[in-house]
Amino acid sequence: MLFSDEYKTITQAVQGSFRDKGSKFMAFAFPAGSEQEVKQHLDGLKKQYFDATHHCYAYVLGFDKSAYRVNDDGEPSGTAGRPIYGQILTRDLTNILVVVIRYYGGTKLGVPGLIHAYKTAAAEALNTATVANRIVKEMYQIEYPYEAMNDVMKIIKDETLEVINNEFGMKCVIRLAIRHSEAERITGKFSKVNQLLINYLSIF
Repeated sequence: MLFSDEYKTITQAVQGSFRDKGSKFMAFAFPAGSEQEVKQHLDGLKKQYFDATHHCYAYVLGFDKSAYRVNDDGEPSGTAGRPIYGQILTRDLTNILVVVIRYYGGTKLGVPGLIHAYKTAAAEALNTATVANRIVKEMYQIEYPYEAMNDVMKIIKDETLEVINNEFGMKCVIRLAIRHSEAERITGKFSKVNQLLINYLSIF
């Protein structure tokens, strides 16, 4: 895979706001790990602020930021979703949804005014967010006979690996989290252990 095994995201939901010529722009930023989470947040805001003029948003998902979407929700094309998205990119964030809700104040702002308003509202929310660095990990399950226990435990200790769970018996099973950039090297070490089977489960 061609992406870095570190990424940045926000740790909790935050809010911000901006006003211009009577229009009120309310910004909400949420951590979101899937499109389903995005939909839940959007649905919740649309129910809570059902009388708003526009619900514009942008989101970025995935360790490699490969999934994203912008939505102007009736504003002139490129004046809402794209400026919000730009604020996410500026901060190099992923697994995040930013929604800016507008209550129209009676005076048109024009294209430059709208871009500025949506950009500023999104920035006001993100400026208050706590950003955390996350590491991409891969989960593996290894199975091995009891006789290979010492060899397996030595690798786990030497590499300070995270054990998710384990079952010890005549056949031992351990689930491990391995940093993405180290996975190929470490699984290579396990593959040299006699009678050990290793299976890739997921990335998270």
